[in-house]
Amino acid sequence: MPAWKSAFLIHGDDHGRVAERRARLREMAESESGSGGVEVFEGDASTPESIGLALNAMTFAVGRRFLIVDGVERWKDADVKKHLQATLADMPPETTVAFFGRDEGRAKVPPPLLAAVKAAGGQIATETMLKGKELPRWAIGEARRLGVDLDPDAARLLIELVGERQQRLLRELEKLALEHGAGTVLGLEEVQAVAAPSAEQQVWGFVDALVARNGRRAVRAYLELRAQGESVGRLIPLMARRIREIETISARLEAGESPAQIKAAIRMPPWMADRRIKEARGTDLESLRSAVILLADLEVGSRGLSELSDDTATLRAIVAIAA
Repeated sequence: MPAWKSAFLIHGDDHGRVAERRARLREMAESESGSGGVEVFEGDASTPESIGLALNAMTFAVGRRFLIVDGVERWKDADVKKHLQATLADMPPETTVAFFGRDEGRAKVPPPLLAAVKAAGGQIATETMLKGKELPRWAIGEARRLGVDLDPDAARLLIELVGERQQRLLRELEKLALEHGAGTVLGLEEVQAVAAPSAEQQVWGFVDALVARNGRRAVRAYLELRAQGESVGRLIPLMARRIREIETISARLEAGESPAQIKAAIRMPPWMADRRIKEARGTDLESLRSAVILLADLEVGSRGLSELSDDTATLRAIVAIAA
């Protein structure tokens, strides 16, 4: 059995981790005292006054009593001092109260509660999200803990696809480890296949076909996306952004810049820059400039300024760019 303290305070801006710890503590508490020995306070029921009254109330429960209190980031300093500070200083025997707070913006755990838990000999834990630049190293370490090796570029792609929430990243890493098995080296393809939604993979495949000037594949992919409900208004900017990126790189290559100079000058992950440089070398600058103009006209046309239907205009543009 765990050695229970009289008070716990778990808070921070990593809300997923705070929620996990809350669920885990409740599970352990119910395992020891049964559901009847656990009281949960959340929403309007979670106030310093109600917790103070509950702690001072007589109880006939057998064994340790647990109070799980959510939403303390909403509490006011004065209410904690008035209703709870003295009670925490003299906790009833065989009682544990666990406070949980989700820090966000101005909503933070009140300092008097932190001081009161500390003075009561309780345990305080802060679950803080890592900064973006720290996440790739963290993801590589978590992957190694799960028995797989995550390539640095693949780690950056995973964060780009999933976002910066560590719990979501960890779930994706667990899926990758289960699918590929211990000892596997996970690269860009493995991460993209698992972490990217299937619709996003299809969009990328469509744009890849367009850049590669594979007109037949690009048209087929476009029609499939439209049949699935993908909007022209979303696809056109994706096409234009990729073409503009490659046009910029192509112009730099033509001006004599090295790949290393280009990668230092543009804002994108190294693996993506390598791919764009390869794509730029597979086409010519004049064609790219014509495609940029064509897509700009297409974007205007998609706002209702063209006599052609959106699909007809887009398909004509795809064929022209791929030609």
